Amino acid sequence: MIAPAAGVAPRRGRRLDSGRADSLPLAAGWVLAAAIPLAFLAIFFAWPVLTLVARGFTVDGRLDLAAFTDVMTAARTWRIVGTTLSLAALGTIASVLLGVPGAYVLYVCRFPGRALARALVGIPFVLPTVVVGVAFLSLIGPRGPLASLGLEESRVAIVAALVFFNYSVVVRTVGGMWAQLDPRMPQAARALGASPMRAMLTITLPALMPAIASAAALVFLFCASAFGIIMVLGGIKYSTIETEIWYQTTQLLDLGAASALSIAQLVVVTLCLLVTNLTLSRQERALALRPDASGEHRWRARTDLIPTLVTGAVVVGLLAAPLLTLVVRSLRTSEGWSLANYRALTTTVGRALPVPVWSGIRNSIVVGVQATLLAVALGLLVTLVVSRRPRKALGRKALRVLDSLFMLPLGVSAVTVGFGFLITLNRPPLDLRSSMILVPIAQAIVALPLVVRSMLPVVRAIDPRMREAAAMLGASPVRVLATIDLPFLARGLGLAGGFAMATSLGEFGATSFLARLDRPTLPVVIFRLIGRPGEASFGAALAASVVLAALTGLVMLLAEIVRPKTASPW
Repeated sequence: MIAPAAGVAPRRGRRLDSGRADSLPLAAGWVLAAAIPLAFLAIFFAWPVLTLVARGFTVDGRLDLAAFTDVMTAARTWRIVGTTLSLAALGTIASVLLGVPGAYVLYVCRFPGRALARALVGIPFVLPTVVVGVAFLSLIGPRGPLASLGLEESRVAIVAALVFFNYSVVVRTVGGMWAQLDPRMPQAARALGASPMRAMLTITLPALMPAIASAAALVFLFCASAFGIIMVLGGIKYSTIETEIWYQTTQLLDLGAASALSIAQLVVVTLCLLVTNLTLSRQERALALRPDASGEHRWRARTDLIPTLVTGAVVVGLLAAPLLTLVVRSLRTSEGWSLANYRALTTTVGRALPVPVWSGIRNSIVVGVQATLLAVALGLLVTLVVSRRPRKALGRKALRVLDSLFMLPLGVSAVTVGFGFLITLNRPPLDLRSSMILVPIAQAIVALPLVVRSMLPVVRAIDPRMREAAAMLGASPVRVLATIDLPFLARGLGLAGGFAMATSLGEFGATSFLARLDRPTLPVVIFRLIGRPGEASFGAALAASVVLAALTGLVMLLAEIVRPKTASPW
């Protein structure tokens, strides 16, 4: 090896933060990359939500708490709040009790077909909530296989639908940690004479508590904001905060009462989100402290039969039965097996709709593509910015705050976002009441957190030494970004786009406020159809629900095919 001449420093490439001439344009570029999505969030999320909150405390521009106090002290309001919390609590408890055995069977036990079983269990979570509601209605409603049980518009039906939707959240969250538990501790307890049940209760379950608490907090959040399920299955008997906001706005035109209820809903969801973040951080710390170990084992009848039977009963009776019934009943009419319900999608179903059902399918696809492009473009900028690794503590703190800001739409109901659009984007300088871009913007806001959470693990998986090596070899910061970061990001675009498109296709909360009568999306069409009497309307709703479920499933299937191993679904 030839040593460099004395006094001559070895040649080095430019570092990522070197050179005043390079750093100033680079810093300006990062500021611009952060400013664009921040401006979008401020205009189309913060402004509508804050205006909505202010509307609940003001009358004619003056502070007036009378209307807010009247709503919040009314017995009906607290009955609705109690219904919201009780349904969410029951849905959470049932999801955890049924999901923990499923996590054990699908993540700890090894058996042929396990990967397929995991995929099937995950399907309900990506289905639109309107489809979930219609699927259960086809099972327990008039002429359904379980119609004799009298479960229509019952608490049992609603809780079952909530478990159907959230079961995979518990299975995947708890199962992911369970598979990493060191099996030697329960084995040691068994060797010392502990029974399998005692080893489970004293060793395994305490070790799983961070994951169980995290899953429970997430499920409670999703149950408390399950707008479509309550609208379809609750009827006039059960109202939650979200459905009451919709009722007060669209039926009674009482914006003051709706604003007050939106504030109550913001409080409930924000508390859920805080608990969720706390439990997620505890889960991450628990995982970080675990040694590399695998608790998986081959399926054993002696110890695994009971949880397998429980899991099988849930998968067949709770997950598969509603979907199979939905498909079967969409192919049945009073005259027998027929495609009449699907042919009705080309009509207005006896003038039940102002436009044919297929127009709703087309609108959903067009709006979904628009919302997906917008959400992915903004999510790409957010991901690039928050994935940086500043050397200064202040910079790292600023990026954490920025990351949290773009997660805020996850903690605010889509109903609140749609209602906020109605009362803010209806006058200059942003009068978008007649613009069709309003629905894609609202859906992009709802999908943005999922897009960021899908792409961020991909970028954070990049070894920092790759960037440093490129810089040492003379690559400029822009070239490092183009040749290292962007190729990795491209791998995560498929999953991010799939989440955004699936979210847009099934979005009902905000769209129910914003969709025009002549340009409805498919979830809005389905809800209008099931609200009309007659077999023809319900049959068309069943067929439309099958089409919507198939579209969503196809999108997520394509997303899973292109999903990188470093990115896991949010």
